[in-house]
Amino acid sequence: MRLTAQDLAVRRSGRRIFANLSFALGPGEALMVTGRNGAGKSTLLAVLAGRLKPEAGTVAASEVGEATLSECLHVVGHRDGLKSPLTAEENLAFARDLLGAPTATPRAALEELGLGHALRLPVAYLSAGQRRRVALARLLVCRRPLWLLDEPTAALDAASQAVLAGMMARHRATGGLVIAATHQALGLADAQELRIEAPAPAPPTLARTTVAADEVWW
Repeated sequence: MRLTAQDLAVRRSGRRIFANLSFALGPGEALMVTGRNGAGKSTLLAVLAGRLKPEAGTVAASEVGEATLSECLHVVGHRDGLKSPLTAEENLAFARDLLGAPTATPRAALEELGLGHALRLPVAYLSAGQRRRVALARLLVCRRPLWLLDEPTAALDAASQAVLAGMMARHRATGGLVIAATHQALGLADAQELRIEAPAPAPPTLARTTVAADEVWW
């Protein structure tokens, strides 16, 4: 799969988030999206996922056959997207059946993330870090070439971050793409970096006020 973004611009609630943003990724490549809070990192991922329409510019995927871009990607965002009453296994089985192209069983995916013991526990009983690992396990239960990851190491301990780094390396080794919005290094060897700088705010405009002579106090 190849992914190209050309001259993307996004405006939300009347405010320009970013403009003239371009990049290109080929098989096995990764992109780290960096920038301060509010610069537009999550907004860019939303555009790539098809959740937000850009004001200008294009996003194009090639070498994907008849599939649409949305059918070629996984998204792991700030929210884990899990159903709390369901077990970890049931959440992953639902994702596998919904997304198709199964590559691993829920048990195998959870064991890789160190959560084999939580297979039949309702997600509501899990800690924030454990829930994050269940969300990341969705990447393993079915094959999708593009991973869009928004702060993927949030709530993860050092051991789990190392597991994630290994997952991304194997995904890239099979031609997969990784785009990650992050504030820290993720172990993505040879990754491109796209730093989003928020546009400078417009200078304040002084309103011109006319005051009648009899309203002036001396």
